[in-house]
Amino acid sequence: MTKRTLRSKLGAMAQMVDSFRAGRTIPKNLYGRDEPDQTVSLVTDALDKWFALLDGDDYDASFAAPPVARTRLLTLVAREVLCVDEQVVQLTFSAADGEVLPAWAPGMHLDFYLPSGRRRQYSLCGQPNADSYSIAVRLVPDGGGGSREMHDLQVGTELAIRGPRNGFPFVQSEHAVFVAGGIGITAIIPMVRRARETGMDWHLVYCGRSRESMPFLDEIAGWDADRVTVRTDDVDGMPSSMDLLGAAAPGGSVYVCGPPPMIDLVRASFDSLPATHLHFERFSPPPVKNGAEFEVQLVDSGQIIAVAPDETALHAIRRLRPDVAYSCQQGFCGTCRVRVLSGTPQHRENRLTAEEQEHEMLICVSRSEGERIVLDL
Repeated sequence: MTKRTLRSKLGAMAQMVDSFRAGRTIPKNLYGRDEPDQTVSLVTDALDKWFALLDGDDYDASFAAPPVARTRLLTLVAREVLCVDEQVVQLTFSAADGEVLPAWAPGMHLDFYLPSGRRRQYSLCGQPNADSYSIAVRLVPDGGGGSREMHDLQVGTELAIRGPRNGFPFVQSEHAVFVAGGIGITAIIPMVRRARETGMDWHLVYCGRSRESMPFLDEIAGWDADRVTVRTDDVDGMPSSMDLLGAAAPGGSVYVCGPPPMIDLVRASFDSLPATHLHFERFSPPPVKNGAEFEVQLVDSGQIIAVAPDETALHAIRRLRPDVAYSCQQGFCGTCRVRVLSGTPQHRENRLTAEEQEHEMLICVSRSEGERIVLDL
């Protein structure tokens, strides 16, 4: 930079500082004299010069962070049946606008906003470096309808999604045992792929009702057989804790995803293991423990619904209001959030803030402290 250019820039900055000062009023000093307070004058002069420096150059948009996309549209581009029993389909989506999709890591999931208004979460189970997102969905005929709606989607359908988000992070360690039950393999299989890529010491225990009902067996069959255990209820019976965790190593990790009885068995047995880190994710609602009977009153109709000690408020409400919104049934997604008009909630979740818990509850897990609670439904 030449001296002439420097003088020009300094002159422009001085003019800018003068423009900042125009119309500005500095308060009198604390002693009541007429002159402006010296400390405030120094601070404001320094800030004026700093802002002048910042404004002295053209803005370079390349340094800006990309806008945060809260929701985006995906297009279903492929549909593949994964199981012999035809109850699991893999759905592959790409960005509807052709943009590059955000990267994801093992354990992440997407929130899907279905045409019916339902909201469901599904684990990403494809390749993290792909230009598309893949999930696998098991059909649950007597479920809430979300799996049926996903199975009925046609190639070319556009859906709004949110994510990827991670509630089940994979942390690389020297040794890990991966336990998957049924469709829980969708969250586990990207972790095992990463473990294989990075040279970890690992073992997979994959359980299901029958081989005909278990997705990804063809891929898993190509892995090191000494590191894989496949168990089926129809041949091997229900697994014991040692069947699931016998390969756990000192200081290692255990990752488990599957039905509640499997997770409860692993959690109950973990303290006796040499492994030191346990990570788990449920694919179905946990059982209600230490519940007491209470009543829910729906303010719109005035109907009063009895909630049994071993059922959730959501389950009871859906007997009369099957259209009530819900998704995870585990207290983390917030879809079933309802305003409480009367009564005191017994909160069994950590998603709501303390302020929100004063007048809202998640009916999939939370209950009532008293005999009755009135909800804005």
